[in-house]
Amino acid sequence: MRISNLLACGLLQATAALASTREARDKKVIPSKRPHHPIAPHHPGSPLPASPERTKTCIVQSNGNGTDDSANILKAIKDCNNGGHVVFPKDQKFTIGTALDLTFLKHIDLVKDIQGTIQFTKDTDYWQKNAFYHTFQNATTFFQLGGNDVNVYGGGTLDGNGQVWYDLYAKDIYILRPILFGAIGLHGGRIEDLNFRYSPQWYTLVANSTDVVFSNIDIKGGSVSKNPAKNTDGWDTYRSNNIVIQNSRIDNGDDCVSFKPNSTNIVVQNLWCNGSHGISVGSLGQYVGEVDYVQNIYVYNISMSNASDGARIKVWPGAQSALSGDLQGGGGSGAVSNVTYDTMVLANVDYAIEITQCYGQKNITLCNQFPSNLTISDITIKSFTGKTSSKYEPLIGYLVCSSPTVCKDIRIEDINVRSPKGSNLYACGSIDGIGKQVNCTSGGSKGGNSKMRLV
Repeated sequence: MRISNLLACGLLQATAALASTREARDKKVIPSKRPHHPIAPHHPGSPLPASPERTKTCIVQSNGNGTDDSANILKAIKDCNNGGHVVFPKDQKFTIGTALDLTFLKHIDLVKDIQGTIQFTKDTDYWQKNAFYHTFQNATTFFQLGGNDVNVYGGGTLDGNGQVWYDLYAKDIYILRPILFGAIGLHGGRIEDLNFRYSPQWYTLVANSTDVVFSNIDIKGGSVSKNPAKNTDGWDTYRSNNIVIQNSRIDNGDDCVSFKPNSTNIVVQNLWCNGSHGISVGSLGQYVGEVDYVQNIYVYNISMSNASDGARIKVWPGAQSALSGDLQGGGGSGAVSNVTYDTMVLANVDYAIEITQCYGQKNITLCNQFPSNLTISDITIKSFTGKTSSKYEPLIGYLVCSSPTVCKDIRIEDINVRSPKGSNLYACGSIDGIGKQVNCTSGGSKGGNSKMRLV
């Protein structure tokens, strides 16, 4: 009797999943219209490929009561792949407890309507074993969204259930914490009008992707316990080209945006960042034998408050070092070139500008003995206004390279930033050509502290 009941239950669920994909046709459900936020005022260069209109619609229905909706979601996506909309209805909460490999997508829109939520389960044991592993810095993701011509929008919320991870990480720094949104091998797509909440680690990883736009993304989430939410970068780009991140609000605890190895032709514009570690190039040069490039980056019109940095370029030294137990490296090679930071308003930011080739190395003398194998050149930082915090008074910036031979053509101009007491002094070392507007003190010390700041 019990077995027949289970079979009947399974049959009902399968029937419900099939019916959900037909419901759109039966009820003539009309998905939310694509937002199509214009890419402005700057564009990364290459135009984005066209995204044709979709011709069919599938609706995902929640099982309710916090049970896993992954099977329903996957079926709807497969039914509407190659030309359709998948609609997650408003006012419904969806639960994902299964790692979903969605790298097969083609010409599909995923629509999470306003007030609806997709939340990942708290099963940390499952996710550590089954989340998708991406090698670089031991990054893992709850899911992989990839393929060609994929749009995600609608105003809904993606929730990573981060608190359980913040508390677990405080006990064991070697756990693998999943990233909330993984654009992995995505070629052509727009991610727009969404809320990202409580990611266990980085909020967004864009890896091995091209021609992707993020617009009007609201990122927020912190810990409610004594254990902080760490490493919660807003975006990390990695081995990706022709990416736009714009018109978004980020309230987090690490880099607002970070350009990881082999990020090229990227525009970041019109962001409000609070509580972060700035807009960062790097870290780069972490792995021996790897060649890291970051080229053709334009960062424009940023509001940066309560942060460790405004503009930041961070490169590992030529010798191995350990930043922390779960983050160590150095000795890699490559180049940072043609990077522009244009227009930033600062409020209570520790350093307006920071350039270091000694990332992760506490001993500056040792770092200078093993200069970085990665060059920094053709950098423009301009039109900054506002105030720093008092943390490194009287310094407002830190510009220290490991050798002037690997750090050149750095232009810093029109910087109207002061410390709380009115200073505009920079710590400078092994760096040439930064212009007369930069008021330097030699030695590379940090407000009297010779140790590198490890953040």
